[in-house]
Amino acid sequence: MTISVCTVARGRDRHLENLILGLRRSARPPRDLVVAVMQGRRLRLPEASFPVRQVVLGKGETSLARARNAAARLTTGRLLAFLDADCIPSPTLLDDYVGAATLGTGVFMGEVGFLARGATDHGLDFARFGAEAVQHESRPTPAPQALEPVEDGRAFSALNFAIRAADFAALGGFDEAYAGSGGEEADFGRMLAEHHVPLWWLGGATAYHQHHPQHMPPVHRLDAVLADAARFERKWGQPAMEQWLRAFALMGLVKREGDHWVKLREPTESDLALTRQQEHQPYASSTQVLHWLEERAVRRIDSGKKAGKSTAAA
Repeated sequence: MTISVCTVARGRDRHLENLILGLRRSARPPRDLVVAVMQGRRLRLPEASFPVRQVVLGKGETSLARARNAAARLTTGRLLAFLDADCIPSPTLLDDYVGAATLGTGVFMGEVGFLARGATDHGLDFARFGAEAVQHESRPTPAPQALEPVEDGRAFSALNFAIRAADFAALGGFDEAYAGSGGEEADFGRMLAEHHVPLWWLGGATAYHQHHPQHMPPVHRLDAVLADAARFERKWGQPAMEQWLRAFALMGLVKREGDHWVKLREPTESDLALTRQQEHQPYASSTQVLHWLEERAVRRIDSGKKAGKSTAAA
């Protein structure tokens, strides 16, 4: 089975270079690599033994859904592997995806190992990456080459996944109406359930995520998150990105009014500092931020109760 790779590029040229260098060391070369460039110029990329195509979408393009769809349309493989540009594919990633596709149908999500800052400064060392990379706290670990069903489509992530090209086309790809802050991923997961397309965790198909500063939850993209959440709720009649929105509410950035979210204020530097990935962290964690916010809210309630009792006693 032939397999193509799709990625989206907007800055992070060094990260994309490492993705290509990783593909050059793949046990199974891709049929082709298609890069959707979300800026106004073509990129200078390393030479490769397989075809590399670029589709330039323009500097003002912000829709990750549109970019991923544009990349997929130019591929020629029967199986599509989608990788974020900051991911380095392991030498067995493509083989593992082809193997999974022979076992079953649906969407396969490979493993992601998060690398510390500076992990790639001296080149690609997959033995070291495997020993040092940290897996995300929310992802299970199936046995090698094993498939484990994903019970909730909201767990879908576009960071590293594969799907047959025919299935992707039949689904219509990603919904391009989303602003590009997670809504298109939540929508795709919901669409899989709607069309009874299985979603799987795959043991293997490992990609190594290169360290870069980020915010989780993405408070720097507050307006886009609100727009995507509203779009999802109108389309499916249920909320999405609830963890992020709950965190924003506890931060005093938004509130729920009736059937929609209302922005109360712009994020400040303290909000950015709270959500910013620290140098020692392999990844930024929305769960950790939310836990801290909830604990702070409980402490405030307890302090208020104690103050009320003291006033009553006086």
